[in-house]
Amino acid sequence: MVRRAAARPAGTSANSGAEEPRPARRPELRLPPPSPWPGALLEPDGDYDGLEFRDADLSGHDGAGARFMDCALTGCALDETALGRARFLDTVLTGIRGVGTNLAESTFRDVEVLDPRLGGTQLHGAVLERVVIRGGKIDYLNLREARLKDVVFDNCVLVEPDFAGAHLERVEFTGSALRGADFGGTTLKDVDLRGASHLDITRGLDRLRGSAITPAQLLDLAPALAAELGIKVLP
Repeated sequence: MVRRAAARPAGTSANSGAEEPRPARRPELRLPPPSPWPGALLEPDGDYDGLEFRDADLSGHDGAGARFMDCALTGCALDETALGRARFLDTVLTGIRGVGTNLAESTFRDVEVLDPRLGGTQLHGAVLERVVIRGGKIDYLNLREARLKDVVFDNCVLVEPDFAGAHLERVEFTGSALRGADFGGTTLKDVDLRGASHLDITRGLDRLRGSAITPAQLLDLAPALAAELGIKVLP
């Protein structure tokens, strides 16, 4: 089961007079020894408790509405896997890979995702709480209208992530690259972008209220910010 880790202190503020964003609470997972998954097809609304899915090819399986608790998914293929409205609780996903995985309206609570290799993952309308995504690369991640609370993106690469209409609270990007991010219509609270190794926002710069960036990041974003606000920068 899960024991909460102590909150990590925030970094030094770029503006000494500004209030530091509250740090995300991170899960600390201690899974009980899992039992091997017998290797059948996933079932819609299935109940999976204390199982290890190792190097399983789950491509095309229909596990919509399934519940995974105290599970470990390691090296699994998730191409076109249907996991809409699934629940992942106290679970570790390591080295998962796949294109077009459907996780719309799913729930991730007290979860670690390590070294994923995913493309076109559908997480619109999902709920993520106390989640760490560490390493790996995710292309075209769809988080539209999702709710993220106490989520850490740690040293991962996000290519054209779509946060449009999402609500982010206590979310950190530590050593992570955001390339072509869409923040249109988002609501941000205590979002810390200062640790991002690369910050490229193509839409929604006017929605960054509630986030923290560094002076260097502000300079990098200045041309796009001026264009977003309709400001003409002339010699």
